[in-house]
Amino acid sequence: MLATAVAGLVAVVAVSTLLGAANLGWTRVVAEVWAQLTGGTSPLSATEAAIVWEVRLPRVVLAGLVGAALAVSGAAFQGVFRNPLADPYLLGAAAGAGMAATIVVVAAPQTAGWIVGPLPLAAFAGAIGGVSLTWVLGRSAGGGTAVLLLAGVAVASFLTAVQTFAQQLNTDTIKQVYSWMLGGLNTSGWTEVLVTVPYIAVAAAVLCLCGRLLDVLAVGDDEAASLGINPGRVRVVVLLSASLATAAAVSVSGLIGFVGIVVPHVVRLLAGASYRVVVPLSLAGGAMFLIIADHIARTAFAPAELPIGVITAFTGAPFFLLVLRMYRSKLR
Repeated sequence: MLATAVAGLVAVVAVSTLLGAANLGWTRVVAEVWAQLTGGTSPLSATEAAIVWEVRLPRVVLAGLVGAALAVSGAAFQGVFRNPLADPYLLGAAAGAGMAATIVVVAAPQTAGWIVGPLPLAAFAGAIGGVSLTWVLGRSAGGGTAVLLLAGVAVASFLTAVQTFAQQLNTDTIKQVYSWMLGGLNTSGWTEVLVTVPYIAVAAAVLCLCGRLLDVLAVGDDEAASLGINPGRVRVVVLLSASLATAAAVSVSGLIGFVGIVVPHVVRLLAGASYRVVVPLSLAGGAMFLIIADHIARTAFAPAELPIGVITAFTGAPFFLLVLRMYRSKLR
């Protein structure tokens, strides 16, 4: 199953790279790739080649990274909380990122010469800060998954209020903030990819290694403890790793919803409920899902571009209702 998912991911990457808003002709793009591999003569001009290697391919790779991060984080949160509706934004990551990004847009100029612009850096710090605040409040209130969920709701509400207040201080920036909140993958080449790869790779590796432990947690803390597993320690590791992956994704893409709900549940329907399977397949499935969504967003109304969050919402909102109906008896 994993081999099939990887093959599907390679196919999606190839198609999305060959086809785009700029009509270069897929056969000419194939010839350009072959020329780069063999040292032959490319049929593309320098500008057209730059579109392929410096615009289109980095965006496809970034979409795959963000989709993989959000999907694997969703699977991890659902395993830790034993809640089928948990998603990567559960613990205040999205609210923290949105608040920090809004403050930067309102108060700080986009300084030239930065390796990465202040907006993604602030969003990353805000996401980590939101999760940390939720964790501290949850632990101070006695811990437990239900308390942590409630703390996440409270923190998200507070940070959203701060964000709204900051927006009102400068209404000229509302359009820019709103555009970021709808999600997008506008890259400046490979910079965003290189910045996010280390965080997402480390977090994904840890979560894949924790797949068996999540299966044990699913049967209960007492059973896990009897097998020599520390449930609290496992939760801390999984939550930190999933939050790190989410923060890295949000910092470069804005807020893209539903990926962390749709992909893990599709994986469960196709491959079973074991997290040893769900976690790695969610990586590949999330990458495929967001690459396809981004391809639609940038080509459906070319040269205009839709926010990618709109595309994922069209798919995710009905799916969320379906999941809610499937698990209604467990959520009462």
